[in-house]
Amino acid sequence: MKRLNNETLGQVPASVSTPNYDRSALKAGIVHLGIGAFHRAHQAFYTEAVLNQFGGDWGIIGCSLRSPTVREQLAPQDGLYTLVERSSDSEKLQIVGAVKAVMVGPEDPSALVAVMADPAIKIVSMTVTEKGYCHDPATGNLNLKNPDIQHDLENLNKPRSAIGYLVSALKARMEAGVPSFTALSCDNLPNNGQVLEKALHQFAEQVSPELAQWIRSNTTFPCTMIDRIVPATTDDDRQHVEELLGLRDEGTVFTEPFTQWVIEDNFANGRPAWEEVGAQLVDEVEIFEKIKLRLLNGAHSALAYSGYLAGFDYVSEVMAEPAFVKMVETYHAREAGETVSAPEGFDIEFYKGQLRDRFRNKSLKHRTWQIAMDGSQKLPQRLLHTLRDQLQGAGHIDIITLGVAAWIRYVSGVDEKGQPIEVSDPLADTLRAACDSAKGDPAAMVKAVVSIKEVFGSDLINEPVFVESTTRWLTSFYDKGVLATVREHFGE
Repeated sequence: MKRLNNETLGQVPASVSTPNYDRSALKAGIVHLGIGAFHRAHQAFYTEAVLNQFGGDWGIIGCSLRSPTVREQLAPQDGLYTLVERSSDSEKLQIVGAVKAVMVGPEDPSALVAVMADPAIKIVSMTVTEKGYCHDPATGNLNLKNPDIQHDLENLNKPRSAIGYLVSALKARMEAGVPSFTALSCDNLPNNGQVLEKALHQFAEQVSPELAQWIRSNTTFPCTMIDRIVPATTDDDRQHVEELLGLRDEGTVFTEPFTQWVIEDNFANGRPAWEEVGAQLVDEVEIFEKIKLRLLNGAHSALAYSGYLAGFDYVSEVMAEPAFVKMVETYHAREAGETVSAPEGFDIEFYKGQLRDRFRNKSLKHRTWQIAMDGSQKLPQRLLHTLRDQLQGAGHIDIITLGVAAWIRYVSGVDEKGQPIEVSDPLADTLRAACDSAKGDPAAMVKAVVSIKEVFGSDLINEPVFVESTTRWLTSFYDKGVLATVREHFGE
């Protein structure tokens, strides 16, 4: 079967939309670090819409900082890929052409730095997940003991981390006397631009005070809030697209129709007209990201850990269980709902219902295991910030502690059938050792895990209401199982 590429683009069925601009004349204005499925379904999707409507030199050079997989998918396709928007009863296909090329950082770090230092590049955006910031989620400080950070401070011309690449490129721009770029975080972190700015400044101070000052004066770090559910693409998905296109697309991405992007309008060197294609450019992002992180991501994580342990592969399967639906409804109304307020004109009750409908979307096949990855990096902003707010005001914390207890049960590394769990987390070994040290005692397990300051800080171990509630849930999980526990508390 022929591959999708520039040569075969004309063979795509007329029902599938394709780029309506001259890709051969498209120049790059954006470098994106972490070109996974989410970027292709979200930021590249918005940029494609701008190119289709207004043109401009906003082509994307994508970069992987780890694996060559995406490059191997997209290079033979000239950067083209199919974006499939799938609802419960329909799907829409679009060929996206915004990605000009894909680089693999470890293959030639200096080449990537040179591209980022090119004056034509106005924006360097990133989706490198929470752990890619090499910071301590509990304090926000750069982890100077991180092996990649230590390597980059000693070998800035050959960086490994996203922070190292950014600083190396900014140093090159300073030395060449060219304008800075905007560093645009698109990861699920509260105040993500500020988190990136803090980590980058702390790194730059280690390199040179002059560089740190230049960055402060010339580089901007807009905060963003991003939202779109993008499950991992399967071989069956690729086969399905091949049958529809009559072409093989190794880079196809599946997503839901819903998408949202709120961006702080603080750019150092120009930007695409994203606001003309559905993005919201605002002065303050925090209220939007707080709603999303607490209502969507917090619920998603609680569902993922408890749902996985209950034996469900997909979020839609978890949401087919009435007790889990009631759990989420209660969490939206109480634990998270009590800590957020809506901006003027925003119907937050409609939004909550919309979230639950999105979770029920059977066509997305969003794996609980995928959402469960990197929990030590996600829990602080998804659940623990809400927890602290509720503890301060003596609010409800039951479902938050259920989520934390399910996470602890999950990172113990053994499921309810005694089978090993493949825990993908940068602190997996530390977490497993803490669980093992408890020797099967849930109370001891909670105390051992909650004492890990990288996740919980130093305060939560001294909150008896939190520790006791988490222990009750974990004890019930071991005694009765997660599904039986959830049914007992949230069943009709």
